[in-house]
Amino acid sequence: MSDASDRAAALDPETLEFLQTVFDLVRAGDTAQLTPLLDHGLPANLTNHRGDTLLMLASYHGHLELTRQLLQHGADPERPNDQGQTPLLGAAFKGDLPMVDLLLEHGADVESRSPDGKTALMMAAMFNRTAIVTRLLERGAQLSARAVDGTSALDAARLMGAADTAAQLEALMDQAL
Repeated sequence: MSDASDRAAALDPETLEFLQTVFDLVRAGDTAQLTPLLDHGLPANLTNHRGDTLLMLASYHGHLELTRQLLQHGADPERPNDQGQTPLLGAAFKGDLPMVDLLLEHGADVESRSPDGKTALMMAAMFNRTAIVTRLLERGAQLSARAVDGTSALDAARLMGAADTAAQLEALMDQAL
């Protein structure tokens, strides 16, 4: 058994039920019920069996106010899940510009990477998220960054057929020359 499953097995049924309820509230974006729990010591970096923190789930599901509360209660915007994904990578993938802004304002690294080296800029480019590409570049994302396989944001956009972000990045590269 893994350490996490060993610890879960040691918890009583009521505690396990409470924790399941907490994760359900996060997925639903129930800020009203979760904020008092956070105020009374619920760990803001609590993780589930897949390594998803409350912040990862709240931000991925687009719950801006709950994400703000978690960050204000000390949630780590750089803590990856078991797949190595950070909340910023998820927000870029989902195309959630207000969430990207909030995470960056609270210390998310604009250059954080997935295990294969993809940055949030690459994720945004792949999925044709032009506004997020712009914002990440404004916040210091490196257009020259490469994934482990050597792919750049422009390459990723082209490979995925993301015409708008490919054109956007091509124009930026032309300006740089």
